Amino acid sequence: MGSSGVITELQRNSNSWTKVVDEIAKMEREIFPKYESLVRESDEESKKKNSGLLYIEKDGQVVGYVMYSWPSSFFASINNLSVKESDRRQGHGEALLKGAIEKCRTRKVFRIYLSVDPTNTAAVNLYKKFGFQVDGLIHGYYSPGSHAYRMYCILNQTDC
Repeated sequence: MGSSGVITELQRNSNSWTKVVDEIAKMEREIFPKYESLVRESDEESKKKNSGLLYIEKDGQVVGYVMYSWPSSFFASINNLSVKESDRRQGHGEALLKGAIEKCRTRKVFRIYLSVDPTNTAAVNLYKKFGFQVDGLIHGYYSPGSHAYRMYCILNQTDC
């Protein structure tokens, strides 16, 4: 990870809530295609009891984040992981994914799922590096003609 990035868990009642969520929403609008953006859902999703949000701040700005949820002890989901384009290839994505996996471990989650655009080879490779395996291709996941890999990792094995 870059030396100036610090991972923080967003607390529901923190003074920084609005600032961080607004920065994430802006980031999503810049990075994701309209059909893939979770801007409308980010604020509501991160307020849910069984969800978490980790972010990296550098020079007072959010440069990356990961949203995850654990509906049960059987499984968790990485809902979104993103790093600003100018801050990529500095280990932020790895640090965020590792942080989310560790949070899921503390909740004794058995398996983590995620969905990723198969053309996003950097993201697919990152997930594979952490032991995620492709479970299948979901046709029309993001929009008609825009598919997603469904990937998973079993936490009690050494591969995740």
